[in-house]
Amino acid sequence: MLLAGLSTGHMIGLAVVGGTFIAFALGASFLAPRRWPDFPGEHGLPVFVIASIVLFASMLTAVMVFGVESETAKGAEAVSSGKIVQVQEKEFKILPASYKLAAGTVTFAVKNVGKIGHDLSISGPKLAKKTALIGAGGSAKLVVKLAKGTYTLYCSVPGHRQLGMKATVKVS
Repeated sequence: MLLAGLSTGHMIGLAVVGGTFIAFALGASFLAPRRWPDFPGEHGLPVFVIASIVLFASMLTAVMVFGVESETAKGAEAVSSGKIVQVQEKEFKILPASYKLAAGTVTFAVKNVGKIGHDLSISGPKLAKKTALIGAGGSAKLVVKLAKGTYTLYCSVPGHRQLGMKATVKVS
């Protein structure tokens, strides 16, 4: 699972459920047997088994619910012509990593969620354009007319593209 693709709320949800599961497991393994040598005992075994199954099912449910990437982290989003495409930049990624777009005018709404400055450049068939440097927490827009073909989005700050700040745009 790619944690960077999870929203803060999803990470917190996974941490709370996982922490509860771990606390129960450690308590049942190490603490309870020290206090009660015959733990869970003859009468406590059914309760212990039910609690274990409930916590296990809760953890599986949490992973299915909270383990979903946020919309901006999903790749290959289909966007029609004339639309605004949300792009996030951070060290050293562009999210999503791939796009499928229809030919026409597209506005890339760029948000720098990283801690250092980035820009957004696009290159492809008869096109090379970029934004100004976007400071940490800043945003910018890049309006381009795309023809059919494959384009590359990248950060042109020296070294950033080589560190993984690039994405593919396929236009049909």
